[in-house]
Amino acid sequence: MKKSAIATEDTIPPLSAGWTQALELVADDLHRRGSAQQTARAYASDLSQFARWAMDIGLEPIEVDARQLRRYAASCSERELAPASIARKLAALRACFRTLLEHGLVEQNPAELVTAPKAAAKLPRVLKRSELAALLDRIPASTALEVRDRALIELAYGSGLRAEELVSASVDSIDFDEEQIRVEGKGSKTRIVPLGEYTRLALASYLERARPALTSGREESALFLSKSGRRLQSSDVRRRLRLWARAAELPGRVHPHALRHSFATHLLDGGADLRAIQELLGHEHLSSTQIYTRVEAARLRSAYSSSHPRA
Repeated sequence: MKKSAIATEDTIPPLSAGWTQALELVADDLHRRGSAQQTARAYASDLSQFARWAMDIGLEPIEVDARQLRRYAASCSERELAPASIARKLAALRACFRTLLEHGLVEQNPAELVTAPKAAAKLPRVLKRSELAALLDRIPASTALEVRDRALIELAYGSGLRAEELVSASVDSIDFDEEQIRVEGKGSKTRIVPLGEYTRLALASYLERARPALTSGREESALFLSKSGRRLQSSDVRRRLRLWARAAELPGRVHPHALRHSFATHLLDGGADLRAIQELLGHEHLSSTQIYTRVEAARLRSAYSSSHPRA
């Protein structure tokens, strides 16, 4: 992630020196923490929007207080932004003023005093085992790209990797002897995740049959390559998954994270410990993993309602 990612939007009029400095400091902080490019872009948009709003009423960063942040949140609500979007903007502002506080540019973090609106709990989409089987069986694995896609989707579901983790993996991340993969997760944190039998077979086939055909003679350490021999991007993973999901006639849009959700939920269904699932997913906090218990509870309620004679 480049330092300039936080301040790439064209602004008319340009931001003041104070707000420009604030956004650049946040960019530095995100870069130092190893934040994802998607996070940097979201912060760029949200903080630039607030900076323009603040400048319109004559506010520099040092002059912002909690009352004005509540006014801004109210204005977002009046524009009918979703609670989740407003909460995201406030999270960006908390990070911004935390950075300014660390640099001694403000005396407190006013965003800490503003409560984010409650968003309705949204359960992640989980694919049924039959849907995953249909998805994988639909990939014929006759061309190099098909063999690659089969290995990519097997790894995403079999080990619960994020799209960013899939594309950042290198060939030497795979350890077939130990049946595991080294994953570089959020915040540059490394974890080791087991590889199941189907995933190992798919990866071995890809490395033997398909990847050599995609290298185009150049040296590339990336595990998954594009047809031009370059490292895949997260957008490529989303596009290829949509293609195969449509071919398998799965309902709705299937995103890479649905495979990760399915990985966690199916582990829970099989009796895996929540703490173990937390480690496999690379969640820093157990609360992030506990959403899968709500998925399981929702599934059980559905089964009860449709099956019990006195439900």
